[in-house]
Amino acid sequence: MHKELIEFIRDMYRSDEFLPLHEPRFRGNEKKYLNEAIDSTFVSSIGAFVDRFEGDFASYHGVEKAVACVNGTAALHMALLLADVNQNDEVITQPLTFVATCNAISYQKAHPIFVDVDRDTLGLSPQALEEFLADNAEITAKGCLNKKSGRIIKAVVPMHTFGHPCRIDEIAAICQIWHITLIEDAAEALGSRYKEQPLGTFGDISAFSFNGNKIITTGGGGMIIAKNPDIVKKAKYLTTTAKVPHPYEFTHDEVGYNYRMPNLNAALGCAQLEHLDSYLTSKREVANLYKDFFSDRDETFIDEPEGGKSNFWLNAILLGDDVDRNGFLRRINKQNIMVRPIWALMNKLPMFKNCQSGPLHNAEWLEEKVINLPSSVRLQA
Repeated sequence: MHKELIEFIRDMYRSDEFLPLHEPRFRGNEKKYLNEAIDSTFVSSIGAFVDRFEGDFASYHGVEKAVACVNGTAALHMALLLADVNQNDEVITQPLTFVATCNAISYQKAHPIFVDVDRDTLGLSPQALEEFLADNAEITAKGCLNKKSGRIIKAVVPMHTFGHPCRIDEIAAICQIWHITLIEDAAEALGSRYKEQPLGTFGDISAFSFNGNKIITTGGGGMIIAKNPDIVKKAKYLTTTAKVPHPYEFTHDEVGYNYRMPNLNAALGCAQLEHLDSYLTSKREVANLYKDFFSDRDETFIDEPEGGKSNFWLNAILLGDDVDRNGFLRRINKQNIMVRPIWALMNKLPMFKNCQSGPLHNAEWLEEKVINLPSSVRLQA
């Protein structure tokens, strides 16, 4: 199977060169807008392209405003701060995620709690969440109290793994019952939908990423959107060092953050966003080709879940029980084609090993079987 897969991937991308998991495509106004930003001399965190990118992004998601940040981790950190997550609070998330999810929680000196995922979505399981809360929590005057730790559970942070929607509507309903803020980690999910609704619009606050390997990129960058316009206004204020508006004086009335996206990055983002729909079309074509390839093989292609429309940011398969995972990874990577295993579970990392967890049977099963395959937009698309 290794030889057939290698030939299939190289034929799909029509290349004998190194094939990364996901590389950016620049096929529109990127250079034009970058030159305009340079000519304006506004290349840092103030400029027309910042405002434009925020506006275009908000319009795409049907929200009033959005706030651009230096990266997705900063956007998620700000979302947690805006949700009033503080030292010794707790945040429920999934163990199967990129480390930035838990790092952002730690920046607020809060404690992650790990709840299992669903096998079909790879994202936080509403059933596991409901069971954990029923077994461990109670609603008090101070909020949702973890009876075992004595701490308040302030937020739930599901992550839409590889752009596949989790059952976010069910999670939102549970959060409402338990008086918990829902923060969507939509870092990988730009362009994905669940029940026809864009991901990132279910949460009270949501964070996106435009890292170099994302479906669109600003080099490094992130975005915050929220249901409450006042929260977005606060995000803009805090990410610009909490500066009180004034034509020339520098006055700051609380601790702020230098998290604003530079105008150069936003110029790139404006051009990239213009091609998002065509990128989504190409990536769906790539996913369908993989799906056909694996249809009569022991490996299982991870398709979009029922009710979801994935951006297929990173395509993935489940290896069969008798496949040597490490051997598979070595052989394909040796041929200059990047494949990788899914992340190590967060509860197994040294800094999070003592965090409270529910049963994690699905996450542990997926950790051993999931492999990512090259997923870039095809050049000829």
